[in-house]
Amino acid sequence: QEGFEPGFIKYPNCSDFVLESLDIMADNKPGSLKLRKEIGLFGAVALASGCMIGSGIFMSPQFVLVYVGSPGASLVIWVISGIVAMFAAFCYTELGMVIPESGGEFIYILRIYGPFPAFFAAINITLLAKPFSTAIMGISIAKYITAPFYPDCHPPQLAVKCTAAVFILVVAILNSLNVRVAIRVQIIFFVAKVIALTVIVIGGIIHITQNKMTKCKKYRIQLTHAQFKTTAT
Repeated sequence: QEGFEPGFIKYPNCSDFVLESLDIMADNKPGSLKLRKEIGLFGAVALASGCMIGSGIFMSPQFVLVYVGSPGASLVIWVISGIVAMFAAFCYTELGMVIPESGGEFIYILRIYGPFPAFFAAINITLLAKPFSTAIMGISIAKYITAPFYPDCHPPQLAVKCTAAVFILVVAILNSLNVRVAIRVQIIFFVAKVIALTVIVIGGIIHITQNKMTKCKKYRIQLTHAQFKTTAT
């Protein structure tokens, strides 16, 4: 008992102290065990926005463009998807303000729907959603990293999978070592995503404008030829 800091209550034995500590934690009273708040405002914005803007945005648009067949329609789909993602980010922000507890989706479902749905949500998040989404992000980044080394063909699957595994391992180590380092990396990737998407959107708008100008010129030339033939006849 002499090892306790001044201000702590001294108990006859350690078991009483442990039981009292567990009661305090269970009752969520002041002095309970909590995570330190080290994310910050900009880090929270980058974290929530990074969850909404996944790496799939750089993989799926090519398939959308192939099936839609129009850059303008693809941009409209992008805008609609961005609005949906923005509302989802607002929902997460509101939930984080109403339920300021650690646990993510699990704690939200637990507080709103109860322990039974929260249990299945935790199983789904742990075994399906998070591992699959992490694998998709790793493979997406690995394809872009290995593409310059194979300019004339698709990268081998083994090289892509090994690169993705290394990327996932590095991210896991960064998140395990320090929260601040992980948030800084998240901010860097978020800024890179926003810059890349801005460049793509501006390029698409320029491409649409050039196509319209080309079509207008062709239409004027055809109209001039038609008027000239009519005048000649």
